[in-house]
Amino acid sequence: MALETRHPRVAVIGQGAREHALVWKLAQSPLEPELYAVPGNPGMWQLAKRVDIASSDMERIVVWAREAGIDLVVVGPEGPLADGLVDALTDAGIPAFGPSREAAQLEASKAFSKALMRDANVPTARFGVFTEVDKALGFMRTLGIPVVVKADGLAAGKGVVVAQSWADAEAAVRDMLEGNRFGLSGSRVVIEEYLSGMEVSCMYFVDASAVVPMLPARDFKRAYDGDEGPNTGGMGAFAPVPSVTDAVIDRVTKTIVQPVVKALRDRGITYRGVLYAGLMITDDGPKVIEFNARFGDPETEVVLPLLATDLLQIAWAVAHDELSTLAIEWRSDAAVCVVVAGGDYPAGSDHGTPIALPTEAAAGHVAGRDGEVVFHAGTALRDDGQLVTAGGRVLTISAIATDIPAAIAAAYSAAETVQFERMHYRRDIAHNWRV
Repeated sequence: MALETRHPRVAVIGQGAREHALVWKLAQSPLEPELYAVPGNPGMWQLAKRVDIASSDMERIVVWAREAGIDLVVVGPEGPLADGLVDALTDAGIPAFGPSREAAQLEASKAFSKALMRDANVPTARFGVFTEVDKALGFMRTLGIPVVVKADGLAAGKGVVVAQSWADAEAAVRDMLEGNRFGLSGSRVVIEEYLSGMEVSCMYFVDASAVVPMLPARDFKRAYDGDEGPNTGGMGAFAPVPSVTDAVIDRVTKTIVQPVVKALRDRGITYRGVLYAGLMITDDGPKVIEFNARFGDPETEVVLPLLATDLLQIAWAVAHDELSTLAIEWRSDAAVCVVVAGGDYPAGSDHGTPIALPTEAAAGHVAGRDGEVVFHAGTALRDDGQLVTAGGRVLTISAIATDIPAAIAAAYSAAETVQFERMHYRRDIAHNWRV
């Protein structure tokens, strides 16, 4: 049944731009929830009470949630999901939005994910899983160049190398298996066939009996204009994707998402939360590049602004296996976001550099249909109240407008009002929106 209690206590776990977007959207609920950010960031603290507990401190989160009488916990990042935070909350009788530890293996282990797809006949790239360099290189030669090298475990969006030469491919394999670049996450590598086509992100709300697609989005992972430079966690995104029709989404639902959810269920694993399918639309149809067990970042910052249905009711329904009772609706507008990063990103992060924001942006203000909102990612407050950098991706600036070109113009207009030393952002986000 629908959540009817006014002012329910809702906690959001995490501290990035994705979690800021979640808090921002939950704050719009007609139920006027009492929001808590654990630990949050300065942007979130304007909408939610700050709880100074690390998102990785599972035991303290559960104790606090019980003592605070929290009605629902929304888990943002992949780390706490992979560690089993939802399981711990559920065991304590606290409803949570997010998959269990077993279900989160879809993201936490690429080898698990690929094996599940193989068993469920889900279309994806040819692959092999290796712990030894020589065997990995041997398989790689059967695929040819370009080739994709992935760390098996979580690597903050940086564990994927699309190698354009044998030298780069071998270096990536040795870096992960011998150089310990990603620690245990890179102790196994997945070597994949390179897929060509149009890349798209399709996120789904999922519970025990229903899967409901969100609007498709496209993100931009390379650091620099023209899709040049190293892969990042994402430098911007737009939604919807005009060329991804309802028929394409229906095919993804029937040939990818439903079979994967069923394959998990056949293993005794019920998936609840958000299932993110990173896809390549090839000449042979959609194929899976990767799964994430949570909202994508920066896709969340363009998809949630277009959600017309109360996110709080959706999260509550998913946590209680009542998703099928909701009719989820979307605005007919478009959204574009631009990530403003520190000077060394993605090679390094930026800390302590003062940030200047216009008053409206600092307040997370969105004006009507043609509005902009600044989501904080890597920010902190000094003791004197000055906003400073505290990460690689510092801010995500989203704009909502009647169409994509208008949203592009609004997002970049807003980005020009942000100032801090050595900041940089891509100038070509959504350039290919027609494709």
